Amino acid sequence: MSSVAAELLVLRKRASTRILLGVWVVLGLLFAYLLPYLTYTGGAGALRSPLELMLPNRLADNLLGGYPFFGGVLALMLGVLAVGSDYGWDTLKTVFIQRPGRTRVLGAKLAALAVVLVLFVVASFLSGAVATYLIAGAEDAAVHWPSALELVGGVAAGWFILATWASLGVLLAVASRGTGLAIGLGILYALVIEGLLSALASQVNWLEALVEYFLRANAYSLVSALGSPTATLQDNGPGSFFGPFVGAGQAILVMSLYAVCFLVLSAALRRRDVA
Repeated sequence: MSSVAAELLVLRKRASTRILLGVWVVLGLLFAYLLPYLTYTGGAGALRSPLELMLPNRLADNLLGGYPFFGGVLALMLGVLAVGSDYGWDTLKTVFIQRPGRTRVLGAKLAALAVVLVLFVVASFLSGAVATYLIAGAEDAAVHWPSALELVGGVAAGWFILATWASLGVLLAVASRGTGLAIGLGILYALVIEGLLSALASQVNWLEALVEYFLRANAYSLVSALGSPTATLQDNGPGSFFGPFVGAGQAILVMSLYAVCFLVLSAALRRRDVA
């Protein structure tokens, strides 16, 4: 517990954590509420966003649509910085001299990262609740909040998606022993490789079967199964996705396997660290 507390202190003190949290909250509000509300008030016909998606009873559904889109990349960056920064700052030598083993140090970092991701999800939901309440008040709409079960399920699904992407960031950081290359490779994979191949899946038959096992595809499938409007707005806005969609069970299984493999490989590669 002392190691976890130390890692939590490190993450809390780092400016990068606070910056990513701020960007995360701003992007969530921008894509879930601000842009849709502007298109609702100023759009026409098919370009007009439905007000129902922005009301309090759709809080979890609306917010989760952005988790696979930009949330995964930010979580990946947080995972990279949580582990990879120690290589650039040469703090691993100091840590290992104090006698905690490599596995214990990595475990403490992962536990602290998991706690911080909970705070990221809670901050997203709290800011979204404020935004949806203001929109409902501006439009004189009834305020009906989702049930506690829906909120817990939404928070759990959001944390699971972010944790899976963060585990990929941890692996890239350990493999590259740094942050710059790891973040670059992560963004390249998330936005270019998965993004382009997903967009081409509808045109190339064999790509569709491959895309079904991508992180983004399974994350989108999970939030769609929970009622996110992502599935019905495939060609509308930056949070849209071209598919294919898989079942929620497969999405959970595939993402769990990814997370386990990423963390096991990270623990194995960590053995190369020299104190």
